[in-house]
Amino acid sequence: MPTRTPVLVVGGGVVGLTTALFLAKQGIPCVLVERHPDLLLHPRARGLTPRTMEVYRQVGLEQPILSAAYAAPGFAWQPVQATTLSDAEYAVPDEPAEDDGAGASPCSYGPIDQDKLEHLLRNKARELGAELRFHTELTSFTQDDQAVTATLTNRTTGATQVLQADYLVAADGFGSPVRQALGIEVDGPGPLFTTMTAIVEADLTAALRGRTVSIAYLQQPRPFTILMVHDDQGRRWVFGTGYDPRSESLADFTDQRVAELVRAAASLPDVEVRLLPQIPGTDLKVLGFPIGAQVARHYRAGRVFLAGDAAHTWPPTGGLGANTGIQDAHNLAWKLALVHHGQAGPALLDTYERERRPVGLLTMGQALARFGSRMGPDAGPALIDYGAVSMGYRYPAGPDGDTTPLLPRDLAGQPGTRAPHAPITVAGRQLSTLDLYGTRLVLLAGPTGHSWVDAAARLDVPVDRHQVTAQVAAAYGLDQDGACLVRPDGFVAWHRRGSVPDPIAALGAAVDTALHRRSSYAQPRSPRQDPNDAAAR
Repeated sequence: MPTRTPVLVVGGGVVGLTTALFLAKQGIPCVLVERHPDLLLHPRARGLTPRTMEVYRQVGLEQPILSAAYAAPGFAWQPVQATTLSDAEYAVPDEPAEDDGAGASPCSYGPIDQDKLEHLLRNKARELGAELRFHTELTSFTQDDQAVTATLTNRTTGATQVLQADYLVAADGFGSPVRQALGIEVDGPGPLFTTMTAIVEADLTAALRGRTVSIAYLQQPRPFTILMVHDDQGRRWVFGTGYDPRSESLADFTDQRVAELVRAAASLPDVEVRLLPQIPGTDLKVLGFPIGAQVARHYRAGRVFLAGDAAHTWPPTGGLGANTGIQDAHNLAWKLALVHHGQAGPALLDTYERERRPVGLLTMGQALARFGSRMGPDAGPALIDYGAVSMGYRYPAGPDGDTTPLLPRDLAGQPGTRAPHAPITVAGRQLSTLDLYGTRLVLLAGPTGHSWVDAAARLDVPVDRHQVTAQVAAAYGLDQDGACLVRPDGFVAWHRRGSVPDPIAALGAAVDTALHRRSSYAQPRSPRQDPNDAAAR
């Protein structure tokens, strides 16, 4: 067992696994600990936005995700409202028709259950070298200027180990013991209600009457009841309903009682209902989840970072929770990697909170708005387009930068925004500009922007260089002699519409600013031979 690791990840859900995966992709050794003996079987999140699919495309998981999907491309999520699933008519939530961003992306919506996604993430993270330890719990930690010192306990044997890490990423959920130990407060309405959930096998097709339902928000047997399809035949479901933990406990929800609740929700008194275990190797059939809305006041404390539900949580309406947490992990991993490799200044890590916390606040408001429209009463701000929330958010470019979300179709290379998708050809292959990003800074120069390409070759930090066609340059808001710098996470760091008198100074300063290095700008050096220098034409 190692006694030191660059990064310790706490929590083996979708966000923790994604963090470990992207660290491993960047060549950063890490150890992930998860207190459960295995991954949950509960589907939880049931879909990935096109932006999240772009993120997983960087590590070769786009096609495996689509192969494991529960529906074909073009699937449309269909929420309905009713008293019971057998109602003669369903209401549809009063929400505007929304653009999820697929039209501005090489990727489509990914209809996959979180449990299946987590298996793909676990396998890929291990393949790339991440060390994942299940049934292992973080029982205490301290930190100083040099390291985080963590005590890990094997829950099978009781054995303990002290592990030092340069950094700790807490992806340990809604209650986040790490966040509580750090004393980080939260903003937002806080807990709204508590729900119990179960995976059930029950043939509810008689209630559906041939209708397509992805998730039903029901009033029976009590408000805040849902039935969510878990197959494409209407015979396996996720059932959930609110309860008050002050007067009820999960132990009160026996198989027989849950079966009666499902029958009442479907208004099918004689249907057979069977509960399935939710954790492999156990008989745990009922889980409880707090449903609330809160965002941590800080995403960083010293060498510890919060991600996913540890940093923010909101109602699951809209499916924005897991997707936002995945983007947290993607944002943080490349920054940890470049600081670890000595290519970026430590201050780069401060931008994680500065960029991701405003996204958390924006998304919490939109999740509350959707929760109000589907389950009532109305709450939260006015709805804005889903694609603007999931893909069009903007990181602040300077102290007075505009952070108003954009529609996906309006993304055109503005600093602080996701770089736009444009078709390109590389070595005879038809790709997207998004396929150029992932591990290093990338310079895109217009077809006559040769001075920018030469300048990038003379910097002391690896920068991939691509001259693009006039059409691609236009998609990025560039003249034919302009250039822009894109970060490893695919967000635009810097943009110059046209040429400048001293491209080395301009680009060097842009690189130093993007990486929070102390030098005024990177010093010129001799061009190098680099196999990643293929031009996109």
